[in-house]
Amino acid sequence: MKENVTEILEKALKLPPEARAAIAGSLLDSLDQTIDDDAESAWEEEIRLRLKDLDEGKVKLVPWAEARRRIAEK
Repeated sequence: MKENVTEILEKALKLPPEARAAIAGSLLDSLDQTIDDDAESAWEEEIRLRLKDLDEGKVKLVPWAEARRRIAEK
């Protein structure tokens, strides 16, 4: 490998947040060797319910910066 891990990480950290999130997701997915069908089904149902709550206006979105601030205050 031409570039070492540190150089790759430094370049990745300079990317926009959306690109970093996509890379992080892809890297995490690459670690999953086995798929738990029950867990996948449960996550799909949870996502469906959360999207429904969003569509129906039952929940309010909070920008990540605000959520991070709130977490840091605890």
